[in-house]
Amino acid sequence: MKKTKEQLTLDGIDKIILRELMTNARTPVQEIARQLNISGSAVHQRIKKLEDAGLIMGSFLKLNPASLGYTTTAYIGVYLDKAMRNPEAVAQLKKINEVVECHYTTGDWSILIKIMCKNNEHLMQLLNHKIQSIEGVSRTETFISLHQQIDRQINI
Repeated sequence: MKKTKEQLTLDGIDKIILRELMTNARTPVQEIARQLNISGSAVHQRIKKLEDAGLIMGSFLKLNPASLGYTTTAYIGVYLDKAMRNPEAVAQLKKINEVVECHYTTGDWSILIKIMCKNNEHLMQLLNHKIQSIEGVSRTETFISLHQQIDRQINI
């Protein structure tokens, strides 16, 4: 791995390690080392360097929301009456557990959020009683996802 001004350049070994970990973050270092025919400590050192460089941002367990009853995914464009309200609005959105992503955007909306709900009734309750009641929210625009067709990370 080489780091230039703003970009990392990965070698073939780094790419193999990353692809393996992206497929299964719980893959043992020794298993990756065997695949590459290098030592486990060499793989561990490379992973550490990639973490230190900020490329690897951690590993996590991904839950299936549907198995917990969250079958409705919606994207909501949030219009704020003033751009300066963004930090306050985001602080309030963080308190709503069903909000799983929040993006400051260009275009018509001030904020775009992704929300997981149990059903459309749950979505309506969240919109009417939690999201639209946040001070500074002038209106919202909601898009319900019928089915997520692509879910991936950036290709390396």
